[in-house]
Amino acid sequence: MATSVPAHITGTVWKIEVKEGEDVAEGQVLVILESMKMEMPVEAPEAGKVVKILCSETQAVNEGDVLVELG
Repeated sequence: MATSVPAHITGTVWKIEVKEGEDVAEGQVLVILESMKMEMPVEAPEAGKVVKILCSETQAVNEGDVLVELG
């Protein structure tokens, strides 16, 4: 079953640290968001494989927007 990883703040996608198909560990940084000149990492809530990346660098996102799907 897929796990959706949402943005926990409103900001801009600064850097995507993973690629589709990559295995990730629980706690691994998936995406870095920038908000008010602060970098905020978005971490994997559990180990899995990156099924789909639903954001792109420089994209504005809102709190709750799904950034990555893990399977």
